[in-house]
Amino acid sequence: MKSHQNRKVGIVGLGCYVPKKVLTNKDLEGMVDTSDEWITTRTGIKERRIASSTETTGTLAFQAAKEALKNAKIKPEDIELIIIATITPDMPFPATSCLVQDMLGAKNAACFDVSAACAGFVYGLVMAQQFLARGVYKNALVIGAEKLSAVTDWKDRNTCVLFGDGAGAAVLAPVKNGGIIASYLGSDGSLSELLMLPGGGSKNPATKETVENRLHYIKMKGNEVFKLAVKIMSDAACKALKQCKLSVEDIDCFIPHQANKRILDAVVRKMKLPSEKIYFNVAKYGNMSSASTAVALCEAYHSGKIKGGSIVVLDAFGAGLVWGSCVIQWQK
Repeated sequence: MKSHQNRKVGIVGLGCYVPKKVLTNKDLEGMVDTSDEWITTRTGIKERRIASSTETTGTLAFQAAKEALKNAKIKPEDIELIIIATITPDMPFPATSCLVQDMLGAKNAACFDVSAACAGFVYGLVMAQQFLARGVYKNALVIGAEKLSAVTDWKDRNTCVLFGDGAGAAVLAPVKNGGIIASYLGSDGSLSELLMLPGGGSKNPATKETVENRLHYIKMKGNEVFKLAVKIMSDAACKALKQCKLSVEDIDCFIPHQANKRILDAVVRKMKLPSEKIYFNVAKYGNMSSASTAVALCEAYHSGKIKGGSIVVLDAFGAGLVWGSCVIQWQK
């Protein structure tokens, strides 16, 4: 059997979707003790999208996937692998990817979900690349999708200002040139308590007490996360670049996880990246966890910031703690 170990794999279609409802900082002023100035100064976020009661992570993913497949000119039944990165699945099981497979009519695809929080989309891309590079599958659909509004504590002013809902999708296939040329993934489970959703799993199943103690909502130690994110994100990007013998100067478009503008500014300063090479959309959407990098990549491409031959770096960090970066040379 012929080896496919060195087969180049790239992104051949992108799509994204965000809910119609916009929640502004002014809206939040009427919900918790906060202000537009306080939120903007500390996070850079001005508004975020909130899914309706009839929208789920799966339906958001479905909308983004439809656009990605259309742009890739691939029929749903031709997709062989679907990976959804999410920490807000429609339900604990079955996997949300299976539900989206059914919505799409992608009946020939193997499906699974990835739980790697804000780094989930990067993890999904790297995993799909491995399958395709070795010839196990000929294409894959990778989606980052979240309905974080469902697990956000709207009484906690420190966290409710941060999060929003959305989905981004990418179709991967073999390419003649470029593609994903390097990646770096990492984790440190000893820091898991810095960012977590304690309730709802086997450790803290739903009870009257877990609901009363609001354990089914996101808990975060913001200051500690901030300090670690800056160092880890910059290190991850540089390690991925080193693998393919590139430097920060070679980057044409840097797409960091859109967590917080202050974190992103600190990462950019540490890496000494010029602002025109970075894509920011955190002001519009807030932190959408695994969807953030996916949506930003889609928007950056469709806005013309990414062209054939561009060196694109995706860089993300999140609960786990986990982090991941990948370097993509956009195919010509």
